[in-house]
Amino acid sequence: MDAEQIIKRTFTKNYIPVYKPAKLLRPENLPDVISAWKGLELIIEDILDGFDLERISCIEFGVGFGFSTAAFSNYFEKVTGVDTFEAKSLTGEKGDHYEETKAILSAYKNIQLFKSDYRDWIKKDQSRYSFAHIDIVHQYEETYECGLWAARHSDCTVFHDTESFPEVRQATIDIAIQTGQSLYNYPHLNGLGILVDKVGILERNPFK
Repeated sequence: MDAEQIIKRTFTKNYIPVYKPAKLLRPENLPDVISAWKGLELIIEDILDGFDLERISCIEFGVGFGFSTAAFSNYFEKVTGVDTFEAKSLTGEKGDHYEETKAILSAYKNIQLFKSDYRDWIKKDQSRYSFAHIDIVHQYEETYECGLWAARHSDCTVFHDTESFPEVRQATIDIAIQTGQSLYNYPHLNGLGILVDKVGILERNPFK
């Protein structure tokens, strides 16, 4: 039985091994904004420590109003946030909220924001990241395309809404099958899929 068959058997009937954090720790510096991501910041350090991940760089597709972006900035030297910033503002108005988010995150000097569609970004970016976060439109095709790129360019990729959106969950599973990476699911707070390139990490850092 090859590796792909083993992975497919693992994910039979859409099951993903459950991620159980050993500790919960709130990052020190967080903005006071509304976010569906609140609560997930408590497991970031557990993920980083548990999989022995480097804390150099993080890329995030889907910044929103910056809560998760700020949370990641507590742990990484540099955080890159990519978003179209086209949604309702915190005041309820539809339109571009780039400047609003930029102002919220102005105190976080290690964050860089870019107003871009993920499709345009992944065409030009050949960088490698320690960590990636996907929280874009909750549709299969977009999640798969963006997530596959992230999985191939980072040591660990996390996907929000694996419990609330079946399309996101399935895309995450299919990326794990395609890449051979290890997948776990934190089933709380709408779900967080955690995809780890264990083989690649070992190959790049044989003395870890």
